[in-house]
Amino acid sequence: MRALPVTVLAVCGLIASACGATGSGDAAAGQAATTSTEEQAPSTAPAEPSETLDPVEPVDPVKTAEPAETAEPEETQQARPLDGMVIVIDPGHNGGNYRAPKAINRQVDVLTKKKACDTTGTATNNGYSEAAFTWDVSTRMVEILERRGATVKLTRSSNDGVGPCITRRAAIGNKAGADAAISVHADGAGPANHGFHVIMPRKINGPVDEVVDDSNRLGIAVRNAFAEGTGLPYSTYIGRKALDYRNDLGGLNLSRVPKIFVECGNMRNAAEAAKFQRPKFRQKIAVALANGLQHYLKT
Repeated sequence: MRALPVTVLAVCGLIASACGATGSGDAAAGQAATTSTEEQAPSTAPAEPSETLDPVEPVDPVKTAEPAETAEPEETQQARPLDGMVIVIDPGHNGGNYRAPKAINRQVDVLTKKKACDTTGTATNNGYSEAAFTWDVSTRMVEILERRGATVKLTRSSNDGVGPCITRRAAIGNKAGADAAISVHADGAGPANHGFHVIMPRKINGPVDEVVDDSNRLGIAVRNAFAEGTGLPYSTYIGRKALDYRNDLGGLNLSRVPKIFVECGNMRNAAEAAKFQRPKFRQKIAVALANGLQHYLKT
């Protein structure tokens, strides 16, 4: 939620390795970032973009290079309870967004207002970016859900590109005819705030209206599984019982399939930031989110 100074972004553009360093040896490198989910202020870094936005086509999952530290129970690996199901996972932001302010600042129509095409996301105080976190968690989810039989699509193919726009992220889920879609994020609020929350759509007299009720069921299933699987508390600063309803997010407003956002916690809270930088805890998050999706799809 809190924007870093523009000068930090400029430095990150010149010295990516310095901004990607973390205080934890097992933390994935990530570019410095300024804001959290798509509602945040766009980047204003002066560099001109050298990249183009990722295409709208659904992306075949790319396996994470970092091996999972915790395995699912044997019976879960052998079963395929999600055969025939299509799931779209949207890893929030992108690691190259800070290099392309002109591209991501372009205004797009989300039906209730005009918003920036995308944002850079937030980061921990030691530089582990939200984009790197969401990419790692999302690729872990792909492996889990595919083992359970689901067809899984990602909205971006790497963590070093730009975009796609929030409107295209919704379009990918729609084109795939997803049975469920989830956008993975982490917040950037004040350091005293902590806990996770799930964001669900409101009716806006638009395409999302037909799936608001199903999205609500999906959100509650994910909320319950996340709390049980990670041990993280409900948000102390947003929503009620970790549930928040919004009508200003393009990724939700334009969705024709059941879809939610999950803010896995606050990257500016020291305790949660430390957990997010541990691969074993990111695996725990991925399993919890997969369990929530499965519970929704099988009930």
